[in-house]
Amino acid sequence: MIRLFANANYDFIRWRRWAYALTAAIIIPGFALFLVHGLNYSIEFTGGTLIQVQTPQPVGAATIRGALDAAGIRDAEIQEFGDPLDYVVRARIGQGGGGAVEAGSTEATAAAVDSALAHALGAAPEHYKIVRIEAVGPKVGRELQGKAFLAIFFSFIVTLIYLAIRFEWRFGLAAVLATFHDILTTIAFIRYLNLEVSLIVVGAVLTMVGYSLNDTIIIFDRVRENLRKFRRQNLYEILNLSINETLPRSVLTHGTTMATTVALVLLAGEVLRPFALVMTFAIFTGTFSSIYIAAPLLMYIEKRWPGQDARGARAFRPAGTGAPEPRAPQPQPTR
Repeated sequence: MIRLFANANYDFIRWRRWAYALTAAIIIPGFALFLVHGLNYSIEFTGGTLIQVQTPQPVGAATIRGALDAAGIRDAEIQEFGDPLDYVVRARIGQGGGGAVEAGSTEATAAAVDSALAHALGAAPEHYKIVRIEAVGPKVGRELQGKAFLAIFFSFIVTLIYLAIRFEWRFGLAAVLATFHDILTTIAFIRYLNLEVSLIVVGAVLTMVGYSLNDTIIIFDRVRENLRKFRRQNLYEILNLSINETLPRSVLTHGTTMATTVALVLLAGEVLRPFALVMTFAIFTGTFSSIYIAAPLLMYIEKRWPGQDARGARAFRPAGTGAPEPRAPQPQPTR
C-alpha cells in the first residue's frame, strides 16, 4: 500500500469543482428534508415512558429488545435493574409538539410494551410482571442542547486561534470552514437514513469533528513546509504536492479505521449500529473535505489575502501557457 502511493502525483485540486457539486448534491436535499421533517430524536432528547419489568427467570435484554422490535417499538433503551430478573425499558411511540411527550402516550406505550412482551414471553403474570410505569423527561434538556451547540461554536473559535498561532489565520479559516462542511454533510446523511439522534450519535458527530480537523492539520503542516521549501512553485502545485505526500498515511489510517467501523455496521447490534454508520460516513467525508474542500479553500483565501509564506510562491498559470515573454528595455529619453 505504501509503495503504491509512495510516488503519487495526482492532480486533486483539478477536480475541486466536481467535489463542490457532489457536496451540494448531498447537503441541499438533505437540509430540505431536515427543514420539512426535522430529525428523529431519541427519548434522551424527547422523553418517554419508563416501564420496569420483572421475569421469573433471566431472559436477557436481547430477548426483550427483539420482542419490542417485532412489535414496531424500535430504539428502546433496555437495561438490567440491579438484578438479572428486573429490567427497565424506556420507550416511546409518539411525540408531541416541540418534542414533549404527548398527553396519554404513557398509557399507550405501556399497553404496546405489555402486548409485545405477552406475545414473545407468554401471558402475564406467569411469564413476566410489570412492576411500575411512569413518564420520564428528556435526559438532554433544551438548556443542555444550547450549551452543546455553544461548546461546538467555541471549539471552532479556539481551533481558529490555535491554527492562527501555529500556522496563519488563513489556514485556520480554511480548516474551520471544511469542518463546518463535514457537520452539514453528516447531518444530511443522518436525515437521509432517518437515524435516531441519540447521545451515541452525537458522540460520533463530535468524534468526526476532531478526526477531520486532525487530518486537515496534517496536510496543512506539509503545505507550510513546502511553501518554504519550494519557492519557485505556485500554490496550486504545492497543495497537490502536499496532499500526495501525505496520501500513504491517509490511506492507511483511514482505511484501517473504516474497516473497523464497517465491521461494527455489519456485526454490531442495533444500539451501536447508528454510531458505526455515522462514523463510517464521517471518516469518508472528513478525508474528502481535507483534500477537496480545505485545500481549495486555502488556495482561494491565499489568493485573496496572501500570507507571509504564500507570498514567495509564484503566481499560478493555467496548464498549457508558457512563461511571459520578457519585456524589451525601454529606451531612456536623452536630455
